[in-house]
Amino acid sequence: MAIQDIKVPDIGDFTDVPIIEIHVQAGDKIQVEDPLITVESDKASMDVPAPKAGTVKEVKVKLGDSVSEGSTILMLETEGESASPAPAPAEEEAKTPQAAPAPSAAPAAAPSAAPSTGQIVDFSRVHASPSARRLARELEVDLTRVPPTGLKGRVTQEDIRSFAKGGAPAAASASTGAPAAGGGLDLLPWPKVDFTKFGPVETQPLSRIKKISGANLHRNWVQIPHVTNHDEADITDLEAFRVQFNKANEKAGIKVSMLAFMIKAAVASLKQFPEFNASLDGDNLILKQYYHIGFAADTPNGLVVPVIRDADQKGVAEIAQEMGALAKLARDGKLKPDQMQGGCFTISSLGGIGGLYFTPIINAPEVAIMGVCRSYWKQVSPDGKQSEWRFVLPLSLSWDHRVIDGAAAARFNVHFANLLADMRRIIM
Repeated sequence: MAIQDIKVPDIGDFTDVPIIEIHVQAGDKIQVEDPLITVESDKASMDVPAPKAGTVKEVKVKLGDSVSEGSTILMLETEGESASPAPAPAEEEAKTPQAAPAPSAAPAAAPSAAPSTGQIVDFSRVHASPSARRLARELEVDLTRVPPTGLKGRVTQEDIRSFAKGGAPAAASASTGAPAAGGGLDLLPWPKVDFTKFGPVETQPLSRIKKISGANLHRNWVQIPHVTNHDEADITDLEAFRVQFNKANEKAGIKVSMLAFMIKAAVASLKQFPEFNASLDGDNLILKQYYHIGFAADTPNGLVVPVIRDADQKGVAEIAQEMGALAKLARDGKLKPDQMQGGCFTISSLGGIGGLYFTPIINAPEVAIMGVCRSYWKQVSPDGKQSEWRFVLPLSLSWDHRVIDGAAAARFNVHFANLLADMRRIIM
């Protein structure tokens, strides 16, 4: 037998991330990949899995503690390995994470997705970790009916197990309200209205993703002078090629979406217009020499933006496969914070839902974002005489007017559309 320190692994560039749930206690027998704790960054909650199997001898953290890479989580008794040297008391004390205020974020969940297992319904307004959601799916428990007892109204695994057995502990309540003032913008106070005077109402807390993303989006919208250019791309030939390619590679399990082609078109457009591949740093413009493209992914735990790194060095099929792998990690709640960092440009696609045009909000510190909607058939007359039907993709490019002017934005949109119309331009 040996006693080993189990530490927080690499969680990206984040430090002092608060612990929102602890899944083990002294005496528990755990297996590899069992969740130990759940931490919550400003973008997502993430389970920290066990790297080894064994018996928990002592848990070194508590709810509300802040941890970073290398922080000790617990002491684990394992078999067949030599014991790690015990740290000196002063060193051990220095490594022990200090208590930090509990996070103020609200529940993590998807805007509209609903699992199809059993009677489980939409979890979008439930405050629960990925592992708790996974347990609820396994036990076929409706999370929306489970009274929470965790930190800041979080539904814990114990709450779910208790509910599944036919009872539930008293829920811990937490209330949030709209800001009373204008948030430093010298605006009028938010109106206080007793809506019950007008009819029946139901009060539901904002989901965690809406609270976090809402604050970021509000900041971006207020601080960035947005302008949106609308255009359309003729993807008739590209769509025909995509369908043909997927059919030819069906047995190999390779399937390419239109979004993968858009990522390649975005890279080529950023190379042509480098001011779009930039970020503001005070009075300086940081021009990036790399091409990391983010894409919006709708998951059961919330809307997240995984990043395809070095997209300029990858083919369309490779990008499609990586997108699929990242999207699966996101749906399983296993997407790491560093897999959502470093983006240069983001594509937000509503193609699977509908619509024509919209105004995507820039994902700071980026300076532009491309929004796309559902493609549709349109009758056009290129020469003004004879008309024909073409398959077109609506484009909505939002850009930061502090960095980009209208002429450059129009050229970027036209260039992007021309690349999708004929992808051979990318290799020229």
